[in-house]
Amino acid sequence: MNSQSGVVIEATDLYKTYQQGKQAVSVLNGVSLSIGAGESHAIVGVSGAGKSTLMHLLGGLDHSSSGEILVAGQAISGLSESKLGDLRNRHLGFIYQFHHLLPEFSARENIAMPLLVRRMPKKQAVGIADEWLERVGLQHRGEHKPGELSGGERQRVALARALVTRPDCLLADEPTGNLDSHTAAQMLDLMLDLNKDINTALVIVTHDLGIAAKMQFQWRMRDGLLEREDQTGGV
Repeated sequence: MNSQSGVVIEATDLYKTYQQGKQAVSVLNGVSLSIGAGESHAIVGVSGAGKSTLMHLLGGLDHSSSGEILVAGQAISGLSESKLGDLRNRHLGFIYQFHHLLPEFSARENIAMPLLVRRMPKKQAVGIADEWLERVGLQHRGEHKPGELSGGERQRVALARALVTRPDCLLADEPTGNLDSHTAAQMLDLMLDLNKDINTALVIVTHDLGIAAKMQFQWRMRDGLLEREDQTGGV
């Protein structure tokens, strides 16, 4: 459950270097970012600038070469995989350009999955999943499997699954990149409504400057650094 105030994610002086053969490739060169409860942030930049790498680090899906990340006040470096998984389940939600839904399960079952991972009783988890199906306008599609849903419907199911635990922060990596403009606009409005409704912070990586403009804070990844954008698009 998210707190009503305070910092949700605190990243300090992050560096990330990959080894490609004998060559070390620097992707992040000292990135710091603070995400407060209920805030919305956009990160833009050219392909290969390090946006997705930063998101993976913030979500504990990858490890930085140096620097520190606190999630809900807890340092994530050094945590065992099980403790890191529990931290993600309790405090973070994820949504990507591709929905990553489990094809053999219905929309309702996909949404309930994070709650079942917590060992919540199935009846209770399914009841909460039904509430989220209604929130994203898919109460009539609960029994359908991902292959029977449109692209926009699959992304709404993925969004409901990401938010069903009411995480402190939703990390969204190009979540509208695979949608047509009309569906993308609907999806963004839904994310922003839920951001305000349940006070979940939103961090979105996007190539779309129109989407970025709707966030409270805009950042640009450039040369491995994160720079704050001003209202005119400059730094």
